[in-house]
Amino acid sequence: MQARRLGISDCFEFTPRVFPDHRGQFVAPFQEEVFVETVGHRLRLAQTNTSVSRRGAIRGLHFADTPPGQAKYIYCPSGSLLDVIVDLRVGSPTFGEWASVVLDSVEYKSVYVAEGLGHAFMALEDNTVMTYLCSEPYNPAGEHGINPMDSDLALPWPQEIEPVVSEKDAAAPHLKEALEQGWLPRYDDCVAHYEKLRAAN
Repeated sequence: MQARRLGISDCFEFTPRVFPDHRGQFVAPFQEEVFVETVGHRLRLAQTNTSVSRRGAIRGLHFADTPPGQAKYIYCPSGSLLDVIVDLRVGSPTFGEWASVVLDSVEYKSVYVAEGLGHAFMALEDNTVMTYLCSEPYNPAGEHGINPMDSDLALPWPQEIEPVVSEKDAAAPHLKEALEQGWLPRYDDCVAHYEKLRAAN
């Protein structure tokens, strides 16, 4: 498995080897040894989620209060999607910037999204499946969203695909409003949380 740091800190892309044969193929999308070597700590697994989405469906932009936040390790076992990570950590050198990766069931790339970062994706074809390994269980009181169509963020949604957004995500505040209201994670708090995770290993 190969690992690559993305353009904003504390998120990574992982590319495993795919083993095809006359029966089909085999792949290990998550490999702990490579993950720990890359990220610096183990992935605490508290919950796994699976979503199935039609073409154009956007889920996100979601984030959680940090600490404890919710880190995610994400891959696409069927179909294809554009995965987008946004730095929402106030005080971060890359605050407001984004990175994107195409995840699909050909290369089986995965992305790791650390606590405090925002996450969203668009399904590029019908019946696209996404699997999330989550470090913390769902906590409704600590979960928040930013409008994924915020023009100031200018996320790279494909122009040729009509976006399908839930009422909840469409009603979410824009980044500027969330910043003014003090809803966003603080970079220093996130970094301190990452250091505690690494010290525990």
